[in-house]
Amino acid sequence: MNPETLQAAALDVAQALDPKRALRTIVEGLAQEPCVALARIWLRGPGDVCDSCTFQAECPDRTECLHLRASAGASVVDPALDWTRIDGSFRRFPLGVRQVGAIGASGEPRLHRCEDGLKWLARPAWAADEGIGCFAGHPLAFRGEVLGALAVFSREPVTDEAFGWLHTFAHQAAVANARAFAEVTGLKRQLKLERDYLREEIETVRAGSSIVGTSAAIRRVLEQVDVVAPTDASVLIEGESGTGKELVATAVHDASPRAERTLVRVNCASIPHELFESEFFGHVKGSFTGAVRDRAGRFQVADGGTLFLDEVGEIPLDLQGKLLRALQEGRFSRIGEERERAVDVRVVAATNRDLAAEVAAGRFREDLFYRLSVFPIRVPPLRERSGDIAALAQRFVETGSWARSGPRPELRARDVEALASYDWPGNVRELQNVIERALIGARGGRLALELPIAAKRAEPTDTAANGPALLTFDEVQQLERRNLLAVLDEHRWKIAGPGSAAEFLGVRPTTLTSRMKAMGIHRPGKEPRG
Repeated sequence: MNPETLQAAALDVAQALDPKRALRTIVEGLAQEPCVALARIWLRGPGDVCDSCTFQAECPDRTECLHLRASAGASVVDPALDWTRIDGSFRRFPLGVRQVGAIGASGEPRLHRCEDGLKWLARPAWAADEGIGCFAGHPLAFRGEVLGALAVFSREPVTDEAFGWLHTFAHQAAVANARAFAEVTGLKRQLKLERDYLREEIETVRAGSSIVGTSAAIRRVLEQVDVVAPTDASVLIEGESGTGKELVATAVHDASPRAERTLVRVNCASIPHELFESEFFGHVKGSFTGAVRDRAGRFQVADGGTLFLDEVGEIPLDLQGKLLRALQEGRFSRIGEERERAVDVRVVAATNRDLAAEVAAGRFREDLFYRLSVFPIRVPPLRERSGDIAALAQRFVETGSWARSGPRPELRARDVEALASYDWPGNVRELQNVIERALIGARGGRLALELPIAAKRAEPTDTAANGPALLTFDEVQQLERRNLLAVLDEHRWKIAGPGSAAEFLGVRPTTLTSRMKAMGIHRPGKEPRG
């Protein structure tokens, strides 16, 4: 064995960052020597093929053995034989059995010349036919732990210098394997932390995010959830922004047979066009610039569970075809990968768009629309379920941020009255924000509730008995001014404090005085001098 060749191979190994590649580089480098018939590396692992193992009759303990991980060499009897395979008869060696097993168990190197006899070999005839003259093996040891064994079957005697080089290779293999083990252990530890964190987060979020309300409109939604949840039908949840479509999707998943599996959410509006395909289906390393590692897509992560496509109307038209195929066939392929993967995914989609109108305008595929809307559910806006405002507000008061000392502010009857008089263009999300802001500014156990004064609902007129009156901008301003004057007169122009106009309106005194100034309203007898 030429020391210069071995030194060059050792340098190649040092540059192999991937542990598997490092093991292959070691055996391939050794096999380049003309005298080396076969070079192999085994690593310790659990007993896994005991019933078919060549050494099952000799195995003293089936819990652990040596697993063949890298092999290289060439036969002089039959050059067509593939000695790079790692699934042959000697893919496992029991610890303590034969030369390789003895090295793995004891951690001691071995050098055995075949002129002393071939009884120690499992197949003496093979060694004789191939002209094997020497066996040399070193343990793969790292920090006192034996991780495996490196073995060389040579057609010539192995010198002491070459035997020392084998020790160098064995050490490199041990370091590479230890590094890989440490990386895997670290990743497992990190994934466990992330999993535990996400579980706690999900439990916390879901604890305060169940559907609240007893109105007829919300009862219809819950009845539809009960009907469709036990099936695998696709669900399309429609409704304005802020109505709680994601809560309905969660309710469908939680009431389904897939509840124990994952609910994977994809916000289609937040994904850049060029990353849509990767986000949904994943990619393989090197498939495009920036693909530095394999990545699983949302479909693969959701296998066996539910995939929630929020704002599905934002998916680019040119990518809707691949999504449709994945939904219809339950199969997809990663970017840069030829083979297809099968998945079992239930899809729930949500949109604040009129998808039927989008189809008519040519911006959404008709076949995808029908695939998604097998069972549509419309989530009503808050103005259609005003009877739920009190319960929703109370829930947000109970779950909202409260960092001050003392009791949490309570929701008063006049607060509920003010909330119920507002049109809520931002729906439930806006209500939650208003309550959160009111908690932050609370004083003396009272919510600092602020709503636009002009946002009172207009009462139906005699000429518009079937709906709210339609007013011009100037009429709305005049209505607000008349309402404010009436409130001030009713409260004897008391601006702040208990029983004040500001308290009745649910705004801060400073907000009220600002609105009065903007409207040119002054207390009688207090008009500014001209």
